[in-house]
Amino acid sequence: MVDLMGMALGVFLTAAFVGLHFSRGQQWQSKEDIAPSILAQRALAISETTFPEPMSRAAGAIVIGSSVATDSSTEDMGSEIEESSKHRPQDIPDSDARVFKIEYVKEGLTVEVRENQTLLEAGEEQGWDMPYACREGSCLSCAGKITNGSAAELAFHDDQEMISQDELNSGYCLTCVAYPVSNLRLETGESP
Repeated sequence: MVDLMGMALGVFLTAAFVGLHFSRGQQWQSKEDIAPSILAQRALAISETTFPEPMSRAAGAIVIGSSVATDSSTEDMGSEIEESSKHRPQDIPDSDARVFKIEYVKEGLTVEVRENQTLLEAGEEQGWDMPYACREGSCLSCAGKITNGSAAELAFHDDQEMISQDELNSGYCLTCVAYPVSNLRLETGESP
């Protein structure tokens, strides 16, 4: 027949588990988000990646980039790289850099940005959570739109691969590689 002791133990354990399941617990509270200083340390510790961002136009850029590389000789490419690196904004000393007024429209603030500083870096210095992924101009995560003119005229784009000339003329830029050359108005988080 049925063992009464086993049956009683089964009913007791079932009731105990059901009771625990529906109990309120300790009211767990999540901690605050990661502090900006920790994020900055983490960014320094993690090496930059060159992989394409998912669902972006990076795959096309890789194909285009590889076809260009096979068409040119390595000697020509080396001299072009050396020549272009001589006039890069990030090489300008802070003491010699011009300063421009950049209005970050969505953030509601106008800040002074040196010509040797990217629009992304300037926003991060303000403590804003600026969107980005690669920091190399190889994806669209940091895209923004300059609303008072052509991005090709108002910002210098150092080695960007994702935005066409027409899109630059329409005001779109990649904030991670865009250096101001004039005062401008920027809407972050806007992609072509």
